[in-house]
Amino acid sequence: MDVFEAVQQRKSIRSYQDKPIAHETLERILEAARLSPSAVNRQPWHFIVVTEKAKRKALSRGAFAKFLTQAPVVIVACGDKKASPDWYAVDTSLAVENMLLTAVNEALGTCCVGSFNDADVKMVLNIPNNFEVLVMIAVGYPKEKVDISTKLLRMVRKRKNLSEVVSEEEFGKPFLTQRNTQP
Repeated sequence: MDVFEAVQQRKSIRSYQDKPIAHETLERILEAARLSPSAVNRQPWHFIVVTEKAKRKALSRGAFAKFLTQAPVVIVACGDKKASPDWYAVDTSLAVENMLLTAVNEALGTCCVGSFNDADVKMVLNIPNNFEVLVMIAVGYPKEKVDISTKLLRMVRKRKNLSEVVSEEEFGKPFLTQRNTQP
């Protein structure tokens, strides 16, 4: 699978099979994060792999995080505010995207979760104060499940067209695609 195929196939999965993920597979996903670019190569990220059921349950307290209990793995992505005060969030986000795309290549589903209390997560996982919890990532083998709410949301809120999110040279000046420029 090439990268663009992985981008096209990636979607948020909130229902997982009760099947463990091989350690080697997790290692590849985490290696993809480690290889990510960062400002001045500071690499201001730290990832905590959580497989323990009680800890996953404690992490699932957010209003939209309940499904974390069924994901066999939760990866908590943290950014070091001291190491890179201006760029820790951007750099860690780049590393997270590398993990998400690598997971697709490994036939795994993922979902980024931002519904959490930073202080609670720090306490559960003993995270130092100079780190900010940016996102939790559910990882697992997708369960075939009809999720009516997700299907309805995708019908109501479709992806915007490229012309709606891209300008050329200045904001509001249309970016011409091949479709728009060919006779």
